[in-house]
Amino acid sequence: MRPILPLAVPVFLTPMLLAMTPATAQTIESVPVAGTILDVSATGRVSRVPDVATIRAGVVAQAPTAAAAVADQAGRMARVMEALKKAGVAPRDIATAQVELSPQYRYVENQPPVVTGYQATNSVAIRFRAIARAGRILDALVAAGANQIDGPDLTVDQPDAALDEARVDAVAKARARAELYAKAAGLHVRRIVSIGEGSVDAGSPRPPIMYARVAAAPQADTQIAAGEKDLSVTISVRFLLD
Repeated sequence: MRPILPLAVPVFLTPMLLAMTPATAQTIESVPVAGTILDVSATGRVSRVPDVATIRAGVVAQAPTAAAAVADQAGRMARVMEALKKAGVAPRDIATAQVELSPQYRYVENQPPVVTGYQATNSVAIRFRAIARAGRILDALVAAGANQIDGPDLTVDQPDAALDEARVDAVAKARARAELYAKAAGLHVRRIVSIGEGSVDAGSPRPPIMYARVAAAPQADTQIAAGEKDLSVTISVRFLLD
């Protein structure tokens, strides 16, 4: 008589057992929900007046030899740094931005370029915590020998609180948009399934205005208008409708 083999009995794991099995749980991408899913993106924005301005200022010197160009630049840059010190700018707010020495060429058709001299550049990035004083300090730098000024880059020094306000605004906009879609579809918003944060902009300034001196008003100080900065946070929210 042949031995009786046991029958293969299929095993079905219940949802609770699946949840208790780590190896199996890793293969589950999402938990199905009953209802209609709506994905909404929203951007929350707040405006702040910038309280920090960063401006690059320095010296560009040209001379027949590299040594002469560097010496000229170094002398004038020393006076620029002294002017910053007298203006009360803290050392932590001054950082070297560029040091460069490059040959200058004369180009003639059908001939190799000829070196005619050298250009030395040295500039610093200056952070002004009192924007209203920045214009007067720039004027002092020019008087001390600075002949290159770029900027300003206006920023909010501590944007975290403002960005949190933008996040709250983004969630409110997302919920309002979800309510609009749900009403149009004859449904109701049941709950939020997930929230994901996307881009954070701390932020994109409205173009600042930098006024230079004009010949008609030689006594006027350079003025910098801070304007406002927009800070924004974009989120994606998944809603469950029924």
